[in-house]
Amino acid sequence: MAQKVIKTDVALIGAGIMSATLGALIRQLEPTWSISLFERLDAAAAESSDPWNNAGTGHSALCELNYTPAGADGEIDITKALTINEQFQMSRQFWAHGVDNGVLGAPDEFINPIPHVSFCHGADGVEFLRKRHAALSSQTLFEGMEFIDDDATFAERLPLMGAGRDYSDPVGLNWFTEGTDVDFGALTQQLLNYVGRDADLYFGHEVRNLSKQSDGSWVIKIRNTRSGEKLRVEARFVFVGAGGGALGLLQKSGIKEAKGFGGFPVSGEFFRCTNPEIIAQHSAKVYGQAAVGAPPMSVPHLDTRVINHEKGLLFGPYAGWSPKFLKTGGVLDLPKSVKPSNLLPMMSIAPQEFGLLKYLISELAASRADRVNTLADFAPLAVGDDWELITAGQRVQVIRKTGVGGSLEFGTAVVTSADGSMAGLLGASPGASTAVPAMISVLEKCFTAHFDGWKSKLTEMIPSYGQKLNDNADLYHQVWDWTNRSLQLTASAND
Repeated sequence: MAQKVIKTDVALIGAGIMSATLGALIRQLEPTWSISLFERLDAAAAESSDPWNNAGTGHSALCELNYTPAGADGEIDITKALTINEQFQMSRQFWAHGVDNGVLGAPDEFINPIPHVSFCHGADGVEFLRKRHAALSSQTLFEGMEFIDDDATFAERLPLMGAGRDYSDPVGLNWFTEGTDVDFGALTQQLLNYVGRDADLYFGHEVRNLSKQSDGSWVIKIRNTRSGEKLRVEARFVFVGAGGGALGLLQKSGIKEAKGFGGFPVSGEFFRCTNPEIIAQHSAKVYGQAAVGAPPMSVPHLDTRVINHEKGLLFGPYAGWSPKFLKTGGVLDLPKSVKPSNLLPMMSIAPQEFGLLKYLISELAASRADRVNTLADFAPLAVGDDWELITAGQRVQVIRKTGVGGSLEFGTAVVTSADGSMAGLLGASPGASTAVPAMISVLEKCFTAHFDGWKSKLTEMIPSYGQKLNDNADLYHQVWDWTNRSLQLTASAND
């Protein structure tokens, strides 16, 4: 029996938010290009994009304290917060355009209004929030942020967190009413429904190898995980959006730009509330401060989720560790990722990140009672029987070669081949929330001959493209009002 051959302009590997976003952008920009997507699992968004595997915060630096660090002089650095908020605004605009133009369906299936809140206790923590509010609230992107250090207001806004609290320990909040909760699983499925109208989506198909041809195109060898059938895919451009699986595939491709990269897997667990009465007492995403040495993805948060139109409540994450690079991966993922080009960078991480290793060991040793005590910092009257422990998605943090050693990064990294025929995404947070600007950067780096011709269409979809909303208050208010209307976001999630 002859091997099946598929010829395509664009091959997308992985059916998560990144591939779905890139596919939707290309479909808008070049509707005549052929697209084929290949996913190892039998469903879209089944790994990091799944709503129970993803924080869904709509990371916009409204509440995440690690994006606004205090310097040695105590001053707040808001540079990263501004950058991430600008990026999330681009994602909001693309989604609003998608709703307006039939790319996306009902917005309340994937985005809902939920206040974003930063929480600290103790005099030093409250003072930090006071300074953070002063630094951010004067910026266009953070207009309307409140600073709250009044006990009565705290208890009124956050009844679950206020009940039973000893207010002799001062509390403070930075409160932004117009935050959002995003179900990236539902969003991914809607985007792929659009892409799939004129593309071939192959689920249950695993990529086994990639090789570059003399003409610059790629041959991808794929196996049907159900039938065992082997496929040969010939593609002009390949995007590797396989989450934790991306590193191994980029290494198999042989592109020199992937050499030197390593990965450090971190897993996590959450408490999910099972008591509807408790869930009803909280309506906010409340982020605290990470423990010393903890990675940013381990920032504790008491998190309202809206999934399938139902409110849920999560607390965590509690860090774990596994050598797997995917939740459905294998225990050999980490050792298989070690290559001569990244051995020294990976070995150099342990002494640099002693605090992180110490933190992970302490987390792995924690009992259920210890975890309930951590939850009690947020909800003093928490009862363990009201919460079940669930395993969240697996994250692979980027180890980047620097000199002869390496550095551990907690963001995302776009890797592109010199000729633009391949790109891949490595890393984790803020990840999904900045999928649109990340994928536009892929288009810019990989399709240089086309990109200038796409700019007018990009600006139509994303009016702030090429500009900074923080520097243009009029444009910010226009796109904010438009995205609120199109995405059906109300002024307050508590109304």
